[in-house]
Amino acid sequence: MGKWSKRFVFMFLCFSICLQIPSVSSSTSPLQGNLGNKDSSLARTFNQEEEAHVVHCSRERSRAAWKVIQEYLTPFVERERYKISSGCRLHPDNDLYRDQEQHKHRVDLNEWRCGYCRKNFYEEKYLDKHFDNRHFDLLNASHGRCLADLCGALHCDLVMDSSPRKTKCNPAAAARNKHLCESLADSCFPVSNGHVSGRLHEFFLRQFCDAHTCSGSPKPFAKGRKKRRSILYIILSILTMMLLPLFYFFIYMYQRGIKRGSQELKRISPSGRKKKPS
Repeated sequence: MGKWSKRFVFMFLCFSICLQIPSVSSSTSPLQGNLGNKDSSLARTFNQEEEAHVVHCSRERSRAAWKVIQEYLTPFVERERYKISSGCRLHPDNDLYRDQEQHKHRVDLNEWRCGYCRKNFYEEKYLDKHFDNRHFDLLNASHGRCLADLCGALHCDLVMDSSPRKTKCNPAAAARNKHLCESLADSCFPVSNGHVSGRLHEFFLRQFCDAHTCSGSPKPFAKGRKKRRSILYIILSILTMMLLPLFYFFIYMYQRGIKRGSQELKRISPSGRKKKPS
């Protein structure tokens, strides 16, 4: 009887343990579910942060538009001593990336430095990614501050492509870009603001807007380009003007010394001759 009682107790214990296993698994599943929900919420938050950092404005095309403005427009505006209003979309304050671009420092041929945190990078594109990831909060991503949106009017593709590609002209796109170009001329250089503004308005139309046609003429940038002279260029020019007279003076003294030496040799040679005995 003792043997059967032990077997009965053992079977009862096994049966009770089997009944407890599902309850334990069911009690742990909500915890796992909560962890899964927590992970998914964190993932959604991270994705939302990434989406919040996305700016729908091409940095590369904005840089190209700024280059066009600086080379094909700004020198002519400065020559007229005209001040572009902040309401003009070509104004530097309306460039989304202008502050970041001004905080780029090229230390060496293969070294770029961040002006905010002094961190160095091998290429400019890595510095651009650093700005997007670490200094995004410094951007004022308000409406109408993307220079890339003006690339159609400013012919940015000619600046970005080293070898211009031959593409079929789209009349609708050409008309759209011309309309945008003319609206820039009207807002940045109103004819009602005086003779200077009127001249620049006409210049802008000839320089940028007339080329938006499928006829093939006139060409973009018909008025040419004028690069702004840097301080280094001015200093080198002054040094060249100062050293050039010294160089010519040295050449003059050198040639004078050669002539004087040859004349003295001519005087010495007749007196140094000996008469032959007869």
